[in-house]
Amino acid sequence: MEILGVRIDNITRQEVLERIEFFLSEEKFHQIATVNPEFILRADRDEEFKNILNGCALCLADGVGIWYAFIRNFGYLKARVAGADLLNEILEIANDKKLSIYLAITTRGLSSYKEIRKILREKYPNIEIAGADLDPKKDKKWPKIITQQIVFCNFGFPKQEKFLNLIKNDTIRLAMGVGGSFDFVTVKIQRAPLWMRKVGLEWLWRLKLEPRYRFRRIINAVVVFPVRILFNM
Repeated sequence: MEILGVRIDNITRQEVLERIEFFLSEEKFHQIATVNPEFILRADRDEEFKNILNGCALCLADGVGIWYAFIRNFGYLKARVAGADLLNEILEIANDKKLSIYLAITTRGLSSYKEIRKILREKYPNIEIAGADLDPKKDKKWPKIITQQIVFCNFGFPKQEKFLNLIKNDTIRLAMGVGGSFDFVTVKIQRAPLWMRKVGLEWLWRLKLEPRYRFRRIINAVVVFPVRILFNM
């Protein structure tokens, strides 16, 4: 199913995890995107980004706005999959399978590679962790060959999706952009209470924590996107 030209895979959470297990068993590159309303608005004016999203092995709905769009146009969304939740689930699988991961961490974020690695090594002792602090605006000397099976990048969209598409190879089994999810891991940012996440009010919590940074993004998510859905679909 498509929303403003961007494919969304309408599958259950269990099906998501089953596909991830399969991706990790296949010697082939698989990219996952957790798509929120801002992704779709950006893709509408960024053809490269749209093509990358539509070429992903999985495009999952992340955000209550996508849920409302499905209700209006398709009837039912089987699951909303937050990137932060999926990150944790993939790490659990990687730990059980004793896999290796690479962390491409922006120097412009709150959490450093060293901080993230320390916490992940304590929580997931069976995972082999490598990575680096990278500046997505200045550092163009990306790692040429990444031999780890899973890659996570937190550059923020669309940079993280474009970065992952650029470095893809058959050694990497799974790649995903995670936005600010590692800041939850290091507790640099507190995640919204569970009840707010369940009813789709996590955006309100983030606005409270980061009012200046989040205001434009919230306007896009709760005003611009719904108007586009109402009049353009």
